[in-house]
Amino acid sequence: MHQETLVSVIVPVFNAEKYIKKCVSSIAVQTHGALEILLVDDGSRDKTPAILDKLALGDARIRVLHKENGGAASARNFGISHAQGEYVGFVDADDLIEPDMYENLLAGFADAEKEGRDPRRILVQTGRRETDEEGNPLPDDVTPPAKNTFVPSEAFMESLLLWRGDSSFCTKLAPRALFDTHRFPEGRLGEDFRLHMEMLPDLEGVYLLPARGYLVTHRAGSATRRKSPEDFSRAYEDIIVHADAAAAQADAHFPSLREAADHFGLRTRLLYLLHVPVDDMNESNAFYRGVVRYLREHAEGIRKDPYLSDKERRQLLVLSRAPYLARRAHRLLRGMRI
Repeated sequence: MHQETLVSVIVPVFNAEKYIKKCVSSIAVQTHGALEILLVDDGSRDKTPAILDKLALGDARIRVLHKENGGAASARNFGISHAQGEYVGFVDADDLIEPDMYENLLAGFADAEKEGRDPRRILVQTGRRETDEEGNPLPDDVTPPAKNTFVPSEAFMESLLLWRGDSSFCTKLAPRALFDTHRFPEGRLGEDFRLHMEMLPDLEGVYLLPARGYLVTHRAGSATRRKSPEDFSRAYEDIIVHADAAAAQADAHFPSLREAADHFGLRTRLLYLLHVPVDDMNESNAFYRGVVRYLREHAEGIRKDPYLSDKERRQLLVLSRAPYLARRAHRLLRGMRI
């Protein structure tokens, strides 16, 4: 890939006055110079809009797009509609990237093409480093391969369904043309996973790089990290909706993945029942009732699922039979596990 290949980097920004300058700085110093940096202000209510406008004055590659608040998926889609690059990447406003990340990702497309892949029908993925708010390293969620590795779409979807793959679009670079027919689903969290499920059937696969180019800081109060045990993120509900959509995608395009899709549906419901507030576990909560009903209807699947650990299997069986009592006991006996 030539240095002239334009890459559009889309950053959805909401109330990020503490982090956005460092984030943009890490993008601005990329060794691949042909960038347009689209900072999408998603209705911020702090000093973010003024900070973004000032950043744009100092770098002609930066464009600021202001919009009403609609969530990260809405902001990303808004940025896509304004993107002019041949390739599109995404960075979250409180994360950083290594200086050579986009150079390496573009080189990945060239390497994949040399191996006979159609660069218009693949994603290229870098690894990531993860730290807590103090900068202490955290264990890998996904370990990058030792060398460039092509993963066909079916195998990559399986890795996501089995919780082994990287479902983030921030670690990937995608051909802009793919977004002519695919956009992030709006209104629910977990939009990256859902878009992968919808896009993968149209792709040859994902080309993985051994480099770690994306730097994630995990902060309390984010989508799935709670500030306290009483907090409940609706991500636990949304991912169940995505799980059911993933099962439909598997049936339609990769029937051999049905077992993995069923496993994903069970795991997402387990996470929900382990996190939903006990006071919300009642007959008036239709979503909760649906989760319990699903588990009771899939009791045999729980017993036969080859991917569940013994602990997960026990938890699912107990929670499917007496969810409220199990969680009440868990809350009363802090530190004990069901």
